[in-house]
Amino acid sequence: MTATLHSTAFGRTRRGEPVERWELRLPSGASAAVLTRGAALQQVRVPDADGRLGDVVVGLGDVAAYEAAEGYPGAVVGRVANRIAGGRFSLDGTEHAVPRNDGPNALHGGAEGFDQRVWSAEEVPGPDGPALRLSLLSPDGDMGFPGELRASVTYALSEADGRVALRLDYRASTSAPTPVNLTNHAYVNLDGGGTVEDHLVQVRASRYLPVDADLVPTGELAPVAGTPFDFATPTRLGERLREGHEQLRLAGGYDHCLVLDEPGALRRVVTATAPRSGRRLEVETDLPGLQLYSGNFLDGSWRTPEGRQVRQGDAVCLETQLLPDAVNQVARSTEFAALGSSVLRPGEEFASTTVLTFSAA
Repeated sequence: MTATLHSTAFGRTRRGEPVERWELRLPSGASAAVLTRGAALQQVRVPDADGRLGDVVVGLGDVAAYEAAEGYPGAVVGRVANRIAGGRFSLDGTEHAVPRNDGPNALHGGAEGFDQRVWSAEEVPGPDGPALRLSLLSPDGDMGFPGELRASVTYALSEADGRVALRLDYRASTSAPTPVNLTNHAYVNLDGGGTVEDHLVQVRASRYLPVDADLVPTGELAPVAGTPFDFATPTRLGERLREGHEQLRLAGGYDHCLVLDEPGALRRVVTATAPRSGRRLEVETDLPGLQLYSGNFLDGSWRTPEGRQVRQGDAVCLETQLLPDAVNQVARSTEFAALGSSVLRPGEEFASTTVLTFSAA
């Protein structure tokens, strides 16, 4: 089925910038809504096993709520997703510093990352009808990063045989060497509310990245076998959350990068099923990493447009990305280097695709 695209005013930022809400709609009623602030995925309505439509991502009600929120709800984060150790990196012999906004580290691009910017939006042709492309120009020196970066993400929605697919295509180019790692930080709850600890999750990842006390990868690519990070078979998300594993203690839950098998090709890497609603999510990506985050810092301060509070355990993030802190780690680890650097150079293009497909289990 072919989607249609509609835009409405959503409000203004504290700086007076207008924010738009763009909605991709399918004839079946399934839809996806995206805000120009942060290129944020605000709503995804898909049917459950009984055909009832419901929202499966955490969104907020207005611009002020997004500006007050910590945790990047639904946003495209960058210029570098995840943590940069110490907020510093060396590139071609020059050291660069990014404002530290996560203890001693820079997280998701620094204090004013792409999640806080208003992107420009336009309708473009998609594979199955109109798509939405959001674009952002990040100037040279933005948050300490070298080079002028032109970034975009295109959202396209389609449906076939009862399966609703939301496709995200990321692109970026630069005027000078710079690290780039773009991802979407959507918080997912396939039941539309309540706990996600009963979601059955399967991930094609035989290794993961242990972290130190600051949640930065230690450089080791450790096997998941025998650990709480083994999702080789469908496993309740909450089954091992309270096992007392040292890595879970450090992060307060899951906040770790799983190293995906068969990197380089667009392939299915995650299947998540919610037994209560009967919804299933399949995630495809061409990237090597998946940050599994169990919403450890959700404290009830967020409210959905319906007024529901969002607390720890109410949502999970499945962030497809390059490996965290790769700009520093590749120089020290041949295993990191084998999975790719995050450094983008002039004449190259950062290009990646992630597809979220929703269906009834």
